Amino acid sequence: MRPDKEQLIHTLWGGKGTHIPLMELGIHPKIKAQYLGRPVNTLADDVDFWHSAGYDYIKLQPRADFRVPLHNSDESVTSEVSWAAEGKGTISNRDDFEQFDFLTAEEIDYSNFDRVSRYLPPGMGVIGQYGDIFTMTWELMGFEGFSLALYDDPELIKAIFTRIGEPVLEMFRYFARHEAVDALWYSDDIAYIAGLMMSPEVLREYLFPWINQIGDLAAAANKPLIYHSDGALWDVIDDLIACGINALHPIEPKAMDIVEVKKRYGDKLALIGNVDVGDILAMGTPEDVRKAVIYNIEHVGHNGGYCAGSGNSIPDYVKFENYLALLNVVKDY
Repeated sequence: MRPDKEQLIHTLWGGKGTHIPLMELGIHPKIKAQYLGRPVNTLADDVDFWHSAGYDYIKLQPRADFRVPLHNSDESVTSEVSWAAEGKGTISNRDDFEQFDFLTAEEIDYSNFDRVSRYLPPGMGVIGQYGDIFTMTWELMGFEGFSLALYDDPELIKAIFTRIGEPVLEMFRYFARHEAVDALWYSDDIAYIAGLMMSPEVLREYLFPWINQIGDLAAAANKPLIYHSDGALWDVIDDLIACGINALHPIEPKAMDIVEVKKRYGDKLALIGNVDVGDILAMGTPEDVRKAVIYNIEHVGHNGGYCAGSGNSIPDYVKFENYLALLNVVKDY
């Protein structure tokens, strides 16, 4: 398959292209290395992977260190997996806020965006991606600390949102004006399978104004804006559309029925993903993957506005043969 970014962009605007595009937010380096037969160490290697695997784009992030500390629950366990504090975080009060070394816009490294064009094969696009204004804010405070501060010190929450949000917004200004970037992708998990992590009112107060500014940037540049969050988003999909998003990822299958999402919002949103990671890609068979992908293509993608992919991302515990099945059934179809 030759990359065709124009067909991908047409699909993200809700149109029906000549093929069903493949899309993923993240693919573990071990999976990439297994596919290529060598480690992915350079930007050229990464372009080679996305191209060889059949994607119409490479996803790029700026290099930026927001200095949000993550932890392991057991110091005796050596693991690549870490997570944010559940209780008290790094910032609990104004003094902590004043002493914290927040990232500034001047520290962001965009050099890969200026270099990527020399490696791109004809027809291949670039998606600029970042996010986590909400996530990094609560991670800095700890989830309990953030929740209590909603009542005890909402001005502190707004101040942290501002210090995190301003450099992220600057990234999207860069994406919007950079000639190599074809689409924008904002990611920020706001929901579980059962529902939202916070009430819609909290998200409307603190997060959605930032997404709305990003939506304005994307619209002014005539570039589609993708939004990623796991979980059940029913209560805020209309809010996200009002913020200017054009495509929704990953339609986590245990949280939302993609056919119902298509029925209710298919005239406003392109849909991406939905092949279950845990039950199908990690524990199922290639035939299970084939059935899931074809179901989505026939029930959701038959009239356009659908990109095939996982219902989250491709972590290292996904069976490699199942990942190959995902790629191949889309190509074969």
